[in-house]
Amino acid sequence: MQQGMYFQWLVRLKWGMAIALPFSIITGWSIPAEATSNSHQLVQTSLVPESAEKLKKANSLSPEETFAAVSTSVSQAIPAESTEPLDAGPFIPLPGSDANGDRDDGSQQISPSNPVTRPPLEQENGASDSLQRLEPEPNPLLIQTRPEEVEIIGIQPLSLEEAIELAYRNNPDLQVALLELEQSQAALREAQADYLPTFAVNGTLQGQNITQSSSSLVPTPDGGVTFQSNTSEELGVALSAQLDVAYNLYSSGRRAASVRAAEEQVRLNGLEVERRQEELRLNTANEYYDLQAAIETIRISQAFLEEAERNLRDTRLREEVGVGTRFDVLRAEVQVANARQDLVNSERARQVAERSLARRLNVPPSLSITTLPVQLSGSWPLTLEESIIAAYQNRVELEQQLIQRDINEQLRRVELAALGPQVDLFANYQVSDTLTQDGRFSDDYQLGVRASWTLFEGGAAQARARQRELDIAISGQNFEETRNTIRLAVESAYYTLTSNLTNIDTATIAVEQAQEALDLAILRFDAGVGTQLDILNAQSELTDAEVNLVQAIVGYNRSLVELERATSDIP
Repeated sequence: MQQGMYFQWLVRLKWGMAIALPFSIITGWSIPAEATSNSHQLVQTSLVPESAEKLKKANSLSPEETFAAVSTSVSQAIPAESTEPLDAGPFIPLPGSDANGDRDDGSQQISPSNPVTRPPLEQENGASDSLQRLEPEPNPLLIQTRPEEVEIIGIQPLSLEEAIELAYRNNPDLQVALLELEQSQAALREAQADYLPTFAVNGTLQGQNITQSSSSLVPTPDGGVTFQSNTSEELGVALSAQLDVAYNLYSSGRRAASVRAAEEQVRLNGLEVERRQEELRLNTANEYYDLQAAIETIRISQAFLEEAERNLRDTRLREEVGVGTRFDVLRAEVQVANARQDLVNSERARQVAERSLARRLNVPPSLSITTLPVQLSGSWPLTLEESIIAAYQNRVELEQQLIQRDINEQLRRVELAALGPQVDLFANYQVSDTLTQDGRFSDDYQLGVRASWTLFEGGAAQARARQRELDIAISGQNFEETRNTIRLAVESAYYTLTSNLTNIDTATIAVEQAQEALDLAILRFDAGVGTQLDILNAQSELTDAEVNLVQAIVGYNRSLVELERATSDIP
C-alpha cells in the first residue's frame, strides 16, 4: 500500500517537473527546493551570467581590490566555521579519556564515522605563557619505553602564528644552531687569548737516597797507621718549583688573522641562526597548510559521501517502485564505495599531516596538533621588481657568502704567517731545596727574547695558502649562484601567488556553477529528461570544484609564505 502511494506521488512529481523545468530554464527562475530532496538547495540560473561577469572584471582590478573581492567570494563559498581566536591551552582529551588523558577502555578507534571532537580552548594567561605547556621534556635523551607513553590522548588547536612561535621554542634544529653560535663565541674567546701572556707554575717534591762517605788514616796500637773508610746513607726530601712567563711579541700577522677569522665565524653562525629560523618558519607554515588542506579534503569527501549515499537511497526506491533499473543502483553503489575509500584516504592523509606538524613543533609525544579553518592570509604589497631588490638586500645567504670569503682570506694569512719570523718574550724563576739538610737552598732566574724563523718547510704553508685562495674563489661563485637562486625563488613564488589569486576567483565561480549544475541534474532526472549518469557526473564535478578551491586558497597562502621567505620579509 505504501509503495503504491509513493508511486502515485512520484508520477505526479515527474509530471510537475516536466512542466516546471523547461519553464524555469527559459525564464531563469528557480524551482523551490521543497520539490526536490531536502539535502539540496537550488541556485538561481541568473548566477551564471553574474559569475561570468565577475570573471571578466577580475583582470581589471588592482591587487588590493582583487584580494578584497576574492576574500568575499571565498567566505561565501566555504561553509561557515567558527573563527574565534584560539589560545594554546591544555590539550583536549580524546573521547573516552578522562581529564588526565587516560582511556576508559583503550579500544576506541578514530574513523570517518567516529570523528574526533575538537572543542575550543578557554582563554588563559596569553598564548605565549600557555605555549609553555606544549614544550617537550627538558632531557633530550629521554625515550619512551611503554605504549601508553606514546599514545595520542589529546589534540591541540593552534593558529599559524602560535605554531611558528612554538617551533621557535621547541625545534631541535634551531636549538642546534644556537648551540653552534655559542660554540663559535667560545672559539673567539680562545683566539683572543693569544693577546695575553701565559703564566705557568710547576713544582716537584721527591724523595731521594743521599749517601755520604769519608776516609781517614787511623793510627794502630803498634805504632802504625791504617786507612779507614766510613759510609752513611739517609733518605732526603727535595722540593723544587718553577715559574714561567711567556708572551708572543710578534707573530707575522697570525694572531690578528686568527682573531679576525673567529669574529667572522661568529657573524656567520649568527646569520645561520637567522637562516634556519626563516627556513623553520617556512617549513612550519607549509606543514600547517598541508594539515589544513587535509582537513578540508575530509570535509569535502564526507559531503560527497553523504550525497552519494542519498543518491543511492533514492535510486533503490526508484527501483522498488519500478521506475529505476538495477544498472542505476549498481552505478550508485560503486560511487558510494569509491567515496568511502576517498574518505578513508583523506583521513589517513590528515593523520600523517598532524604527526608531521607535531614532529616539527616537537610537542610532547601524547599530543597531536590541529589547525584553524582555511582562510586567505593576506596580500603582497610589492611588485616583482621591488620583491627581487628586497630579496637581494635582506637574504642572509648572500651575506654569508661574503663573510665566508673574509674567513678564507684570514685563514690564508694564518697559513702564510708560518713562513714569517716569530718573536717571544720569556722569563722563568726556579727554586730548589733539600728539606732534610741545612744549607741546600738555591734559586735562579732567566729572561730573554726568543726568535724563530722557518726558512724552508717543503712548500706546505704555500700549498695551504693556495687552498684558501681557491676557497675564496669558490665563495665568489657560490655568491653568484645564490643570487640567481634567490631571484628564481622570488619569481617562482610571485608568479604562483598571482596565479593562485586568479584561480581562487575562478574556483569560487566553478563551485557555484557546479552546485547549480548538480541541482539541475537532479531536477532533470526527477522530471524524466535526465539520466543517472548526469547526476553522477555533476556530483563528481562539484567535488572536483571544491577541491580546486581549497587547493587554490592553500596554494595562495603557501606561495605568500614562500615569497616572504624568498625576500626575508618576516613579520
